[in-house]
Amino acid sequence: MTISVNQPDWDFIATYPALMLSSLTHMGLIEITGEQGRSFIHGQVTTDITSLGENEWKWGAHCDPKGKMLASFRTFAIADSLFMLLPKSALLLDLPHLQKYAVFSKAELANVSDDYHIIGIAGAEAQAFVTQYFGEASQALNLVDQGAIIRDGERFIAIVKRATAEAIISQSGQTLFDATAWQALEIKAGYPNIDAAHSGQYVAQMCNLQAINGISFTKGCYMGQETIARMKYRGGNKRALYILSGTSSLNITTDTQLEIALEDGFRRGGNIIECVQYGDKVLLTAVLPNDTENNAQLRIANDESSQLSIIELPYSLVDA
Repeated sequence: MTISVNQPDWDFIATYPALMLSSLTHMGLIEITGEQGRSFIHGQVTTDITSLGENEWKWGAHCDPKGKMLASFRTFAIADSLFMLLPKSALLLDLPHLQKYAVFSKAELANVSDDYHIIGIAGAEAQAFVTQYFGEASQALNLVDQGAIIRDGERFIAIVKRATAEAIISQSGQTLFDATAWQALEIKAGYPNIDAAHSGQYVAQMCNLQAINGISFTKGCYMGQETIARMKYRGGNKRALYILSGTSSLNITTDTQLEIALEDGFRRGGNIIECVQYGDKVLLTAVLPNDTENNAQLRIANDESSQLSIIELPYSLVDA
């Protein structure tokens, strides 16, 4: 059975319904197995894999030797398998890098995106829906039949085998929407969903990974650790992830350039990390100079009539 997916028919930048189910086809899964699977990944990524509990998930990043992020991800475990959930375009670039080093360990890595259906569940009735069709989901990570449920605040990500997902959607009678409205919520959360367009461009702190517990500064060596540690303890980071909203008559993508108003006119301002659009309304995350004021004037390049405003982040960038 093929699940029908619809486009949102409401202003998803401003609001969302009491129950929203989104098909996250833009996201993919890497499965890591083998006797040394977890220890191998632990030595490659920014987050502490060895302390990952059975009811936990964590943000993390895989970096190159210079500390630039090749991919950002959520990670969790089901039984003896470790999983990384990340944008598919970044997965296709990152997996070969990981596999190149995995040959020296008893670890196997595979793209298992086609085996699962990933569904984002949000809204005031999300908890009730999850409880009805998957069971109790009070933990950060909840293992269910044929998969797992990630709880992220009041939102949920169901990662289940395709047949199970199809049966639940059919039984519930709920409309399944595309990923656009879900991405709007990810943007409002200030999350750094790096796609292929920006793989290898930013050190983790430039995308606020430290603010969402995506970097362990006590775990020991990993790829790019020297740069990331130096940036924390010696300073030098001049960029951060911002949330912007506004209007534009152009169709924007993560390749679209931003401009910022300076004393002598508009100049190139930063890069878009994730974006959504409803009519002429736009919502996006972008990497900008970290001294950018909240009242800064920004716009879309090649669209002089566009206007963008900074929205306050839902977390602090100040170190404890």
